[in-house]
Amino acid sequence: MIQGDLDKAAENYKTALRLDSQLTAAWCNLGNVCARWGRSQDAIALYLQALAVDRLHVPSRTNLVQTLISSRQYPPAKAFLLELVAERPGDVAIRKELGKLHQELGELDLALACFEEILAADPQDAESLYWIGGVKQKAGDLAGANAAYLVAATLQPMIRRPAATLPEFRVLALFAPLVGNTPSEYLLGGLSFETNTAAVLDGARYDLQRLRQGGQIVVSLISDADQAGALLEQAAELVDGLGLPVINHPSKIAGTTREAMASRLQGIPHCRIPRIARHRAETGPAAARDLAAGFAFPLLVRPAGTHAGTEFELLDSLDAVETFALQHPGVDLYLIEYADFRSADGFFRKYRFIFVGGEILPYHLAVGEDWKLHHDNTRMAEFPWMQQEEARFLADPGTAFGPAQQEALRSIGARVDLEYFGIDCGIDRAGNLVIFEANASMLVHRDNQKFAYKGPFVEKIRTAYEAMLRKMVNRGADNAEI
Repeated sequence: MIQGDLDKAAENYKTALRLDSQLTAAWCNLGNVCARWGRSQDAIALYLQALAVDRLHVPSRTNLVQTLISSRQYPPAKAFLLELVAERPGDVAIRKELGKLHQELGELDLALACFEEILAADPQDAESLYWIGGVKQKAGDLAGANAAYLVAATLQPMIRRPAATLPEFRVLALFAPLVGNTPSEYLLGGLSFETNTAAVLDGARYDLQRLRQGGQIVVSLISDADQAGALLEQAAELVDGLGLPVINHPSKIAGTTREAMASRLQGIPHCRIPRIARHRAETGPAAARDLAAGFAFPLLVRPAGTHAGTEFELLDSLDAVETFALQHPGVDLYLIEYADFRSADGFFRKYRFIFVGGEILPYHLAVGEDWKLHHDNTRMAEFPWMQQEEARFLADPGTAFGPAQQEALRSIGARVDLEYFGIDCGIDRAGNLVIFEANASMLVHRDNQKFAYKGPFVEKIRTAYEAMLRKMVNRGADNAEI
């Protein structure tokens, strides 16, 4: 287990349990193996088996809670946590988990109370300050969030996430708490490397020597150019000052706004890039109407810097565009040409690919009856044929993407020029790729209990990511020797 050989660990735990089924720690550790494999439901069953032997076994209870939370089974996780807090009121780690869960559930007052109680006992607890920043940010108190983050960063410039085994190398991950970042919980949960995370904040000062000690490579997680704005310049200066190999340099991210990407990807054969225009909020709602007059209807409209379909609408008139602008004062809007990507069978299909160090890996296929298509809002769990189609695509993207479309994907990768990013796309009836977005903000996660067939393909992405990091670390070491 310590060496990371999960197959042999599982084999020996199973053998031990055949010899003595009352070994609580063996049930718990076998659950840990399954959790590392991404088999959350199996892990939960094993932790429950451990608790059937010893209901007070703390590691099994805490690991059970963490696995329930990671698989988004919040009600039972909350019940177990409340029980643990009642039994162990002085246990800071358990109270932190409860605070995190309250935040996840949107119970922001309760979350804030948890972390403030911890701080009252230990004002130097930087982790709780970071979480207070996150809670206040979610509540819309950006000034309070920034203040909490600044104090936390002063107390603890880096948050350490240890490797599961003896680390091969160290990664310094930079994120900006108040803007969009690459979702990294899964990607940076590697078995073989240690991650030290540092916050990039307006007005913060940095000890470059100390930060360099945190990693042999920098991963810049700041991914949303619309949200980050001028902060990307500060991040770029910081990265350049560190002088380490970099994944997704902030200066490259600066050129990945939706309108910039639409311009950059124009002219690729067999690739259809819907026209995009940006309405500047300061010009007023009437200007949005004038800008929309240059588009055909229906027309897609969304606030700049939003993702996942939030406030994303298909509008059918100039009046509707002006009303949308009135409802979003002070916010830039994207006006986007609507490209019909409905397949011949009447269903919409949206494909996601992840580009990792030059590899192009399939992540998912969402099939649905509506143009606003996200994997988690489809009815795919109800229809085996949809799941079978997605499984075929994951196993062989060539079942949906012919040579021309695959060449278009390679051209997109070359033009985007990031070490890590994703694209969402469809295929129109003429066989063209319809590109919806291309950026480094794409979510990759292992919470796929309803679609277990996805597991090996999602793991390929993380494996490729880890291999990319290792390759760049080794290349940096070779250059240093020269």
